[in-house]
Amino acid sequence: MQATILIIDDEKKLNDLLSRIIGLEGFKVIQAFTGKEGIKLLEQEDVLVVLSDVKLPDVSGVDLVKTIKAKKAYVEVINLTAYGTINDGVQSIKNGAFNYIVKGDDNDKILPLLSQAVEKAQLQQNAFNAEKRVSSKFSFAQIIGQSQPVTDAVNLARKVAATDTTVLLLGETGTGKEVFASAIHYESQRKQMPFVAINCSSFTGELLESELFGYKAGAFTGAVKDKKGLLEEAHHGSIFLDEIGEMSLELQAKLLRVLESKTFIKLGDTQTTKVNIRIMAATNRDLQKEAEEGKFRLDLFYRLSVFTISLPSLNERKGDIELLAKYYLKQFADKAGKSVKMTDEFLALLNKHQWKGNIRELKNIIERAVILADDALTPAALPPQFNTNIDGSSLDLQSIERQHISKVLAYTKGNKTETARLLGIGLTTLYRKIDEYGL
Repeated sequence: MQATILIIDDEKKLNDLLSRIIGLEGFKVIQAFTGKEGIKLLEQEDVLVVLSDVKLPDVSGVDLVKTIKAKKAYVEVINLTAYGTINDGVQSIKNGAFNYIVKGDDNDKILPLLSQAVEKAQLQQNAFNAEKRVSSKFSFAQIIGQSQPVTDAVNLARKVAATDTTVLLLGETGTGKEVFASAIHYESQRKQMPFVAINCSSFTGELLESELFGYKAGAFTGAVKDKKGLLEEAHHGSIFLDEIGEMSLELQAKLLRVLESKTFIKLGDTQTTKVNIRIMAATNRDLQKEAEEGKFRLDLFYRLSVFTISLPSLNERKGDIELLAKYYLKQFADKAGKSVKMTDEFLALLNKHQWKGNIRELKNIIERAVILADDALTPAALPPQFNTNIDGSSLDLQSIERQHISKVLAYTKGNKTETARLLGIGLTTLYRKIDEYGL
């Protein structure tokens, strides 16, 4: 794809000459004769580099650099002038110009400079587009729901995202606390820095401490080299501590120090490590009650709960079930290469169900149903807890189980680990079932 170069110069002969020279190098060239025309073209076209005269009829080319950078930061600008001055040159570079050259004297420099500017602008555009994709994937736009409880939670999260305040997310398991935490991060000033998430319930106390704080070589048996902890990995970014209520009291004291002083000591170290991080935490417990009972540090609770957001359970936002179900249906149908629709009977049963596992449970139900479905999601694709009747001649449990495992294996293309995950059984159990049913 040709790189597009915008030339802004009110001297038509020079503008045309530059256009021909640059066009012969394989670039696409568009022309403007005033700053206003140039900005309009910049907004309409995928411009990478602007060559702008300093003296334009309606604006200073030096000042125009700022406007161009404000609209498209990845675009590079080269200022051209008939009479160069040191002050203009310095100000041009300060405003963000790639370079400032004198017409005539520096004609031989234009093409090499242009190539360098295009290369830099392309790298910056790629980074910009990647950031946009990441922001889109993790932004609040990806939180599905129109019910009032969800709208209220999103509004609170948007407000706190612009700050550096510690956030505590409350809600049942499966309500999307990590989704909210990542959205807060990716809509904050730290969005270009790391977002690190860890589930505190997944580790023993000792292992959680080494994961969070890191260690020096020789700190314990097996520590053969220094290791950065997740707090250090999240430097300048955000860390999300899920299931914070599972953290030991001893480790809570060390986390409190991080909140208060932004410093900590690695295992086996004698020096402090300083970090600049935003801490977000989540729990499905009543932390205040546990703190009052001595099961959680009260001082840490107060530091964590500076800004609290309560996320509704799926049973409290049943109006969103259809939206969520359709969203996951498209996601899993696309993955499976299927064209599948949802029947009214299937949706009615989803709406009647008591969702103990919340959004996570709904997501798993839809994934399972897509695997089983041929062209439509029917009640037969729902698990037994939905109390549905299964049509067909083979109603014995073994026949149904064999058929189900066979379909899941086909969906995962024979991946046993993924099949066991989707079925919710151990890998050893799956292998036994495969052998038993001759699959």
